[in-house]
Amino acid sequence: MAARLLTTPLASLVVTALAATLAAIALTPGMAAQLDEDFPAVGEFHFARMIYTDLPQYRGFGGGWWQQDYPRAEAHLLVTLERYTRIHVAEPVAVRLTDDSIFDYPWLYATQVGYWDLSDEEVARLREYLLRGGFLMADDFWGEDERAVFEASMARVFPERPIVEIKPDDAVLHVMYTIDEFTQIPGLRHVRGFRNLKDLPPPRWRGIYDAHGRLMVGMNYNQDVGDSWEEADTPDYPEPMTALGYRFAINYIIYAMTH
Repeated sequence: MAARLLTTPLASLVVTALAATLAAIALTPGMAAQLDEDFPAVGEFHFARMIYTDLPQYRGFGGGWWQQDYPRAEAHLLVTLERYTRIHVAEPVAVRLTDDSIFDYPWLYATQVGYWDLSDEEVARLREYLLRGGFLMADDFWGEDERAVFEASMARVFPERPIVEIKPDDAVLHVMYTIDEFTQIPGLRHVRGFRNLKDLPPPRWRGIYDAHGRLMVGMNYNQDVGDSWEEADTPDYPEPMTALGYRFAINYIIYAMTH
């Protein structure tokens, strides 16, 4: 579907101000470290990033693929989240599913989920976390091989719950921003490496719902939403993709905190 991204004056204002804010921040050496120091230790919302072990064939990326876009993605997102909502943000955290502190965080982010290798204990803990009210945003997985890995894991978590498309009237698309059309949100590597972004596989927004119709897992398939946060101050990353990436994230977070 073609995108009509800036459909309201508020959305336009958010993106313009975001660009100015991040451009100013980018001029300061050690930006991520300085931003992390500015976040209080305690607040209403922590960006919680899932730590996991990679599949054997994907190991070798630093400390693991869970770190993709870390920490710039959450640093940028949290600055914007606090500026344009009433949420009092706190310092971001990285947490394993086996850590009991996981239940302190209503919203959990996992990237490169086509590379993860969840143990039986982690599968059981993820199921418990989600059924107790948690929300998982699964990001940056592409193509059939990565989809198969991710969906096999989720079938272990919820063998009785199908993965379905997120419908246009779903509450998650209307919490703060009304998102009624979609566009591809690629990584910077795709923007720079593809002459035509239409060469990318089609984007899909999918999810898993509980028995009461609450969205528990939001899936950005053939998308790299984390890059739209991380690269918001990068001149050659397209602004419409950043706009949509931030709007989805803010909607997901508010939904997780209120449903």
